[in-house]
Amino acid sequence: MQFFMLFSALITLAAVFSYFNVRFLKLPSGISLMLMGVIVSVGLISTGILSSSFTSSIKESLAELDFSKFILGILLSFLLFAGSLHVHWAHMKSSAKSIFSFATLGTLMSTGIIGTAIYYLFLAFNMNVPYIECLLFGSLISPTDPIAVMGIISKENLSKSIEIKIIGESLFNDGIGVVVFVTLLGIASRGIENITVGSILLLFARETFGGILTGLVIGYIGFRMMKSIDDFPAEILISLAMVMGGYALCNLIHVSGPLAMVVAGLITGNKGKKEAMSDITMDYLEKFWEVIDHILNAILFMLIGLEIVIVVFRMDYFWIGLTTAILLVGARYISLLIPSYMFGIKKTLEKHTLAIMSWGGLRGGISIALALSLPSTAHKDIFVPITFIIVLFSIMVQGLSMGRFIRYLRK
Repeated sequence: MQFFMLFSALITLAAVFSYFNVRFLKLPSGISLMLMGVIVSVGLISTGILSSSFTSSIKESLAELDFSKFILGILLSFLLFAGSLHVHWAHMKSSAKSIFSFATLGTLMSTGIIGTAIYYLFLAFNMNVPYIECLLFGSLISPTDPIAVMGIISKENLSKSIEIKIIGESLFNDGIGVVVFVTLLGIASRGIENITVGSILLLFARETFGGILTGLVIGYIGFRMMKSIDDFPAEILISLAMVMGGYALCNLIHVSGPLAMVVAGLITGNKGKKEAMSDITMDYLEKFWEVIDHILNAILFMLIGLEIVIVVFRMDYFWIGLTTAILLVGARYISLLIPSYMFGIKKTLEKHTLAIMSWGGLRGGISIALALSLPSTAHKDIFVPITFIIVLFSIMVQGLSMGRFIRYLRK
């Protein structure tokens, strides 16, 4: 009942704030909901000054919800599947080299750059954090959040080429980022002296290629089932089973669920729509997943704002987080620029593509969920507030200025 009350409150707040945004603010939905969540959090904290028992009850309610498991175990599967449903394979194919190199090599490079930068930043603030844990932080903050990215760039009238690179790369680097995080967490937990290079490569390969292969199997089975019938309620139910059952299977066999959901979504959204669905089924399926995507996005961004209530902030964390957020934009540009030269992609990119991808590389709920999943022995109390500050900067500063930034580049 406690969880139901919390969930009901989140849905109600999201509905009220969505109405207020559509009616008056007209901001991208993710930004408006996070902004409202932050305002509510500030109000709750202010009220707590007068009534500590009230704030305590709010914190207890939020603590009932395991944010990390809720995002990584439930929301992420639905959101990635819904996002990849709308990506056309023909467009992805033309940008496959850049998407793959940015999502893999770019994420690995950004992890190293940010991990090294924050290690020395901690030393500057007289804080001794092991280098492997700094790399772990680099892995959780480097991937861009496709949920945050897609909600903003869709309003900016970018060329199809740039848009598909941003969306495609953010979908895949999310899965790669989780794999890198899991690998580094295993090294940090067991001690680097107890890990061999072979075991690291095996873990990385199992998560990555296992996730892609599982996604292919899930997508193909779903496709064959949909093709053999013509009944839109049953076909929508099959798509739900692909997400929920498929993600549960990935957790059971220890492969990357996020990568599997992206691949399964691409198959369903392309081969499935083209060969297995009637026009009526396609229409209902798209609308169903569009509604699911909107509802879960609303809950996600509202939760990010409200979770501020239970995070302990310090002034040195604020400055470290703000500095890292700025460095992160530069690190992303470098981690895109180098692969674009290495694989001969730079000459095929439209003007300002890397600049737009760098400033538009927003961080969101996935980074916060990974930070909250850290064990307490990995300086979780430091990394969580810093992650929140970076995500808030990313969504509120980069997200709000994205339109002006693109218009400035166009001039």
